[in-house]
Amino acid sequence: MSKNTALLIVDVQAFLVEHAFQGHALAERIKTLGTRARELQIPIIYIQHCENEGEFEIGTPTWEIHHTISPNEGEPVIRKYSCDSFLDTSLKEELDAREINHLVIVGMQTEYCIDTTSRRAISLGYQVTLVGDCHSTLNNRVLKAEQIIDHHNTVLHGFGTATNGIVVKSSDTLFI
Repeated sequence: MSKNTALLIVDVQAFLVEHAFQGHALAERIKTLGTRARELQIPIIYIQHCENEGEFEIGTPTWEIHHTISPNEGEPVIRKYSCDSFLDTSLKEELDAREINHLVIVGMQTEYCIDTTSRRAISLGYQVTLVGDCHSTLNNRVLKAEQIIDHHNTVLHGFGTATNGIVVKSSDTLFI
């Protein structure tokens, strides 16, 4: 990993950990990555999805970042109101201030915020490592969560431009 790498933890919030495919196991894998990132002094930036009502209403227990991966003091938590972690947030400014050019992305939900944030990061010029076993979602009426995850790992691996792209890797190969 480059010294200009950050771990981006997207929407690992109480509601999603409780309902997503392998939510608790996912949170544990992300916790392990976070511990290793801190040991290597790789910054961690948290993204927290917000809504005006429902499961992600600010201040509700289901909106909270899951206790398994709670931010340490000084680790930024950026609130967002769309699937794009960059849209109308301070994420790009936070990354620029730290001279980050490589994002390791984990979190939820695969087909929404993980997909959108990964693709947008490419459009903004970042290298992206999507951790294939550290993002998840819920079943929908057409596909099982596991199928959605596998599909996105396949589609996003190699997605990019002439100068930057997405690589999908397993959590056990990162930060070694």
